[in-house]
Amino acid sequence: MAADGEAVFILNCPDGPPELRERHGLSLKTVNRIQKELANHLSALCPKWSEIHGDF
Repeated sequence: MAADGEAVFILNCPDGPPELRERHGLSLKTVNRIQKELANHLSALCPKWSEIHGDF
């Protein structure tokens, strides 16, 4: 699968929900799928984000 676009999300850590900030070249269906997956993994993503970037 080729990467034909990109999307930027605000995770809204630690409790979400992830919020779409911008998208380029991705269908709304794809963005919704990504957003759902991000929400399912916030408990792992938010601590890693904090490790790299500091407090939420």
